Amino acid sequence: MTNLLPLVLEPEELLLALPSDKLLIVAVCAEKVYAEGHLPGAVLVQPSELVCGIKPATGKLPAKDQLDELFSRIGLADDKHIIAYDDEGGGWAGRLLWTLDVIGHSSYSLLNGGQIAWASAGLPLVTNQVEVIPTNYDASIDRSFIADIEEVMASIEDDAIVVWDARAKEEYEGTKTTAEKNGHIPGAVNFDWLDVMDRENSLKLKPLDTLREELQSIGISPEKKVITHCQTHHRSGLTYIAGKLLGLDIKAYDGSWSEWGNHPDTPVEL
Repeated sequence: MTNLLPLVLEPEELLLALPSDKLLIVAVCAEKVYAEGHLPGAVLVQPSELVCGIKPATGKLPAKDQLDELFSRIGLADDKHIIAYDDEGGGWAGRLLWTLDVIGHSSYSLLNGGQIAWASAGLPLVTNQVEVIPTNYDASIDRSFIADIEEVMASIEDDAIVVWDARAKEEYEGTKTTAEKNGHIPGAVNFDWLDVMDRENSLKLKPLDTLREELQSIGISPEKKVITHCQTHHRSGLTYIAGKLLGLDIKAYDGSWSEWGNHPDTPVEL
């Protein structure tokens, strides 16, 4: 299916596109947040539904049967264009869109700034339950969007690949304890997911020219293959989408630091 809408959609653009039976709006947030107010027509996906939850690498892709159940429940079909949003700047929404890439559903958009930007623009939130017609979704997994631990290990010696660590500076430097081993993957560069956002503008993405320049200054450029990660591939959901928006050859390491930092055989740099 051809994309009906751009990869990143402004709240006002979405408002103009509503209502539409071709759009499936998905709120990726806690049930309580959804109940207190969501975009008109939005269905709920809780963050826990997008991860396997198995320690130590809790953020890995769920099993196919779990994905089939999730996407059947929300009524995903080939003719639907997904609009994903969350209430925190785009990490969980990006994680959903990465999952859609993995299952081969490329018709989607990120709502820029999510619910925060929508509400800041004075647009309506509703509390009613949305009626969903379930589908019988049969996902096929394309692992070309996923970097596994072996591929990340091999990237350390490959100058054509750059690892984008989307965690906070303290996590990257190893001064904050988040696993058995702390620090970063040797050679990885740090660009905090929060720095992808314009925190003065409803947590929307920074202007693309600014973002491109900042990333290129640390070696994240279109000439490189990029692997992005955080602790559980939640924050790096946003950096994955930002990378796509900038035309980067990007994939995500869903094992992230929770796998790498707890694995006995992985090298760590401080």
